[in-house]
Amino acid sequence: MATPRVCVIGAGPSGITAAKNLLQVGITPIVYERQSQIGGNWIYSPQLSHSSVYETTHIITSRTMSGYEDFPMPHDYPDYPSHKQVLAYFQSYARHFGVDRCIRFNTEVRSAEKQPDNTWRITLGDGTVEMFDYLFVANGHHWDPRYPNYPGTFSGQFLHSHEYKCAEPFRDQRVLVIGGGNSGCDIAVETGRISAFTAISMRRGYFISPKVVMGYPSDVLAAKFNWLPHWIYTKLLRLTLWLAIGSNEQYGLPKPEEDILHVHLVMNSELLYNLRHGRVKPRPDIKRFDGPRVEFVDGRVEEYDTVIAATGFRISFPFFDKNFIHFDGTQVPLFLRMFHLDHPTLFFIGLFQPLGCIWPIADLQSKLAANLIVGNYRLPADARQQMQREVDRIARTYIDTPRHTIEVEYHDLRRAVLREIPPTAPSWAGVNA
Repeated sequence: MATPRVCVIGAGPSGITAAKNLLQVGITPIVYERQSQIGGNWIYSPQLSHSSVYETTHIITSRTMSGYEDFPMPHDYPDYPSHKQVLAYFQSYARHFGVDRCIRFNTEVRSAEKQPDNTWRITLGDGTVEMFDYLFVANGHHWDPRYPNYPGTFSGQFLHSHEYKCAEPFRDQRVLVIGGGNSGCDIAVETGRISAFTAISMRRGYFISPKVVMGYPSDVLAAKFNWLPHWIYTKLLRLTLWLAIGSNEQYGLPKPEEDILHVHLVMNSELLYNLRHGRVKPRPDIKRFDGPRVEFVDGRVEEYDTVIAATGFRISFPFFDKNFIHFDGTQVPLFLRMFHLDHPTLFFIGLFQPLGCIWPIADLQSKLAANLIVGNYRLPADARQQMQREVDRIARTYIDTPRHTIEVEYHDLRRAVLREIPPTAPSWAGVNA
């Protein structure tokens, strides 16, 4: 039997681990990457680009919990590495496993079309057409900005957090950040240091956790107790957070209405400090814009020079016809967050948002998909029923926002994928790299 031809779209953290795991089972894929180097979203540029990282970005999950299965982050890295260190780690991983030899840089996939025999017709940016037996989609979901919609028009500078690169352009300005997620909190802290005035507008309450609790990175500490029954684990997390920071209302922030594991947590050790020091002002949701003025739902009206919308990203596959697959704002019907059961030769890697880090689970997903291709694994007979139960659980558990359609609990998904990996899965030691 001929070795199958496998296409991987994207050489970011999910794409490179997909390629590594394919090499591990004896398949050399072709990885198409539209940028000039490995790293995807972690390739920082001071100009507007594919990347959403900014000058001061550090990861929000710890070094310990963020490495690939058989390639841990260097021990001399800090608990929370910078974007430069993370990029160096990805590039080192790709060199170590020979993934870099599989990548065609500066090559955009214009379209990916499934054929009647389940093969894939891939059209590249220059018009070249290639045929493949399998397709791995690893193009990420933090690059296509989602903008908010409010009545009225803002006459100042309005930009998305995707466009934010550093705080200096906002020196001495009045800045309003919309959104209480990780990017919004980071940007408010950064601009608050040099702006004339910075406020952050939140339409709902968020759980904001320090990055270090009791001397441990918070995800490392949480992992120590994940074996507990879910209801005890949840109560312990809430108690630990309350002991660490108190309540949101003490900082002028709205109280979360949901359970702590029903929303995406914010990992930030500086926002609450800056709120207490007056460098960042808390504000409720926006009612309307009126020229330079912003009216909030509590009746307050203030003028701003710049509004930065940290309002998330769309799930986007520009190479697919929207009538074929379109997940943005909808349920995502994937078994183990990766297998589309109507398209047996298609795999999505890293298309989930965990309460934890994407990369280690993307590694496990890639291992499972690679072993399926070579016949070491078969989907369970009730995969469709399992998939629907998972989709229903996500809809029932998490709040109704577009980003939470792909929300998962890190340890739950990791265990679920690990259970499916066959004992016959080859290790890297058995591969001639």
